[in-house]
This record gives sequence, C-alpha cells and structure tokens, in this order.
Amino acid sequence: MSIGERIKLARRAARLSQRALAKKVGLSAQAISKYERGLDIPSSGVLLRLAQALNVEVEYFFRPSQVTITAPAYRKRTSLPKKQEQAIIASVQEWLERYLEVESLFPSEAQPRFELPSTVNPKVNSLDDVEEVAKDLRRTWDLGLAPIESMVELLEDKGIKVGLVDGPDGFDSCTFWANGNIPVIVIKRGLPGDRQRFNVAHELGHLVLEPGEGVDEEKAAFRFAGAFLVPEPMVRYELGERRHTLDLYELYLLKCKYGLSMQGWIYRAKDLGIIPESTAAQLFREFRKRGWHKKEPGEQIPPEEPKRMERLVLRALAEDLISQSRAAELLGRPVMHQSECFCWEPG
Repeated sequence: MSIGERIKLARRAARLSQRALAKKVGLSAQAISKYERGLDIPSSGVLLRLAQALNVEVEYFFRPSQVTITAPAYRKRTSLPKKQEQAIIASVQEWLERYLEVESLFPSEAQPRFELPSTVNPKVNSLDDVEEVAKDLRRTWDLGLAPIESMVELLEDKGIKVGLVDGPDGFDSCTFWANGNIPVIVIKRGLPGDRQRFNVAHELGHLVLEPGEGVDEEKAAFRFAGAFLVPEPMVRYELGERRHTLDLYELYLLKCKYGLSMQGWIYRAKDLGIIPESTAAQLFREFRKRGWHKKEPGEQIPPEEPKRMERLVLRALAEDLISQSRAAELLGRPVMHQSECFCWEPG
C-alpha cells in the first residue's frame, strides 16, 4: 500500500473530507488529492503534520499492507451512508493490520484459526434446526450448558478476530473475512453488555449457519444467538415448561446470570413454546411503552473488551521483542505501566 493510499485510509477512518484534512494541516484540498492519487509525495514535515491530524504514528504511512477484506455484512444497517461505511472499513483494516503484525512477532507459534467442527452440521431447513446447531457447537467446544463468561474471549480463542469500533446509530455490528480465511466480527463500541453479547453471538451464527431454501438468514442468526447464549434445557430449567406470563424482575435476574437481555429471554420463551405469542406481544408492548426496548431497566451489564491482541503486545514487550514506542504504535495508544494497573499492598 502506497503512502497516498495510507493517507486516504487514515482520512476515511478519521471521518474527514479532503478539504477538512487540508485545513487541519495547512494545505490545499488539491494537495491532499494529489498525495492520495500518488501524483505527489509529501515531505517529512508534511507527513508529521498529517500524522498528528489523523491521530496516527508516522510509521503508519510506511507499514506494509497485510490485509484485504470482503465487503462486510451489517447487523441493523439502516441505509448506512457511504462515508460512514468507508470510515468503519478503514478503521477495521488499520486495526487488523496491527493485529496481524503483532501475531507475526511469534513466527514459531501457530495462531488460533477458526474451523467449524466436523461434528456440527451447519445446514438448517427450519428455525427449529438452529437450536440443534447451537447445542452441537456448545457441546463440541466443551461449554456445557452453563452461562458463557465472555463471548469475546471465547471467539478469540477459537480464531475469530473481534474488534470494537466507533459507529453511527445505524450500525451495531458486522462480520466479514480478512485475507480470505480469517473471520472477523466488529462490534460498535459503547453498547450495553447484553446487547453486545447478543450481537457477537448473532454474527457467529452468520459464520456458522447454512440456511436452506425458505429459511431467512437474519432470523436464523437471531435464533442462533439466543440458543447459543442460553440453550433450550436451561431455558426450561429456569422458566419451566409452561407459563402464563413472566415477571419483569425475574427476567432481570436471568439477564444478570446469563448475559442475555430481558427481551432476549422473552423471545426464548416464545420460540420454545413456554409462553404464547400473545403474552410475548403484550410484554413487548410494555417494554416499548416504557422505553425499555432501547434501554432496559436496572443496572446495565458492562460490555466485554477484546484483550488477546493487548496480551500479545505486552508479552512481546516483556520479552524485548519490541520497544515501548513500538508497543504503543501496535496498540494504537500508550502502554500502561504496571503501577497504573495495580495498587500493590505492602506485605
């Protein structure tokens, strides 16, 4: 990737027009256009100003490209404007380049690679088939039926890259492939933990499932997310076989235990025939009436943070494979000192 292409990628990630970037660095929009098209090469002084304006290290402009990505498939994409889509893709590509560079610091070690277990049949001809796929995947991954402590950690351990990006209201998450064989799930930063976990499980459904004719892909992924987070036996264990209604505080306690939203529990109860559809519709109306469909009542579940990349950077730093400044460049932020992370008690 040329310096001009790097400037363009960073500008899109920063959500700046050529004119806005030119104003920040004291140049003309025409000069920025020439740089991006490869018709001119910025001087070292201009590169420093560009790096500062785009919030990147100067080394970024000379980093060899390691990533090609497919067009992402979005969840809750409501006519996402092209500039916003370009900003998301640019941010993801830059993050993935750093991630793969970090992994390359350990060439003798095999990095986790995602592969659907042969014991899991991904083909589904009905939404009820989705329950079995989710159950089989949990069984193959030795998850049992208990709540999953961290969806992000689980998928990273299985070779799926999970990242957080800033995004507009019309964006929740997306999934795509990098370099043809690396699955990537990207989640909007700042979502409540239960919504984030559901989105991650939903995107996993897109990676795993092969819907047959007549099966809606989005509905299948939606069903998979609930079934993977709370398998059918645990739903029946917690709620019983038949219910006339569900208590709201009961749903809140279950949300805290399993990390599935209160509304997600209503869907699970409806899908498994524990409550009639009329009861589910009544509960959903109550949620909308109170504004709980956007923000559920009670204390919010904290969102999960991907940590694998950071652990690899800190490991490389501890083993003197990289310098402090290089670690900061790879992380995209300063490296925290141990004294900033812990309060050591004299003992």
